[in-house]
Amino acid sequence: MYTIKTESAFDSAHFLYGYEGKCRNLHGHRWKIEVEVGCSTLHEKGQERGMLVDFSALKVAVRGLADRLDHALIYETGTLKENTLCALQEEGFALIAVPFRPTAENFSKYVYDEISGQGFQVVRTVVYETPNNCASYVPPLEDMR
Repeated sequence: MYTIKTESAFDSAHFLYGYEGKCRNLHGHRWKIEVEVGCSTLHEKGQERGMLVDFSALKVAVRGLADRLDHALIYETGTLKENTLCALQEEGFALIAVPFRPTAENFSKYVYDEISGQGFQVVRTVVYETPNNCASYVPPLEDMR
């Protein structure tokens, strides 16, 4: 199988509702996401001849996702009080609600869903929460067909 990989990064804040440790508090990260796509064949004709996919198309997709998440408070739906949400919105803060606990593990599946939903054959996503700590998602074989 041929594979290519690209990466991008973004800064955002989150917290882990219901967690009994430091991460229950609002804090930020310099997240790095890596997306690897793969296929057993390369394009045989046209501009992409000899390529799996055009790197620039993959980079645009991954960068676009990172840009959407950049400099925002990412929080799990239902974990902030309505008054808190209203106050943050009144201050003009960028807020992104997600339907999952915003862990590196869940973000790795989220990145997979977002990029594969754009037509890329994603074989692995990796999300770094810190330079030394990351989580990855590899789809089941039946999803890669």
